[in-house]
Amino acid sequence: MSAGTGGEDVARDSKAQEGRPSDPIATPPPPEDCGPLNRCIDYTVVGLPEVTLADLASFRPAAPALGGEPAGFGVVGMPTNLLASASEERIPGTVLGWDVTVRFVPTAYVFDNGDGTTTRAATGGSAWASLGQGQFTPTATSHAYRARGTYAVSVTVEYAASVDFGTGWRQVPGVVRAEAGGYGVRVVEVRTALVDRTCAEDPTGPGC
Repeated sequence: MSAGTGGEDVARDSKAQEGRPSDPIATPPPPEDCGPLNRCIDYTVVGLPEVTLADLASFRPAAPALGGEPAGFGVVGMPTNLLASASEERIPGTVLGWDVTVRFVPTAYVFDNGDGTTTRAATGGSAWASLGQGQFTPTATSHAYRARGTYAVSVTVEYAASVDFGTGWRQVPGVVRAEAGGYGVRVVEVRTALVDRTCAEDPTGPGC
């Protein structure tokens, strides 16, 4: 009796399984369309780095040239024309692992006149002759000393920096400075006197 009952139960389970829908089969995703040559490329877009002046520490513009006129001399109370020159520089190298060209463009010149005063100008100045001016006339970079003595003059040039990774120039905030010194100005006092003979005629005369 038990065997017969068990057989009926198996038959019912078998029929129930026949009527149950089968489990769904996962459908694989369609193949990636890689073009007619079946070439698929994986790539990652990497942005250019943001550069600061600290990143450019190994790049330095050359020291400017410094001089004046009259060369090495000045007269109390009269303008001494101080002159400096600097030019745009482009320096290739590597920044943050990238090949780059760094550009420095002079934007300002700050002269330390050696007597506690400074003169700031947009350019390094021009000679009197090129300006069409006479000697001891004021210029944008001249300075009149008030007392005799020898003054140590220096100049600091401020540069705007930019970088090019091959995609165009990108400005770097701030300024880079380069300094030059070692130019001495001997300032003398000039006095005039009415004489009857020149110094060639009388070397011991006043002012000779």
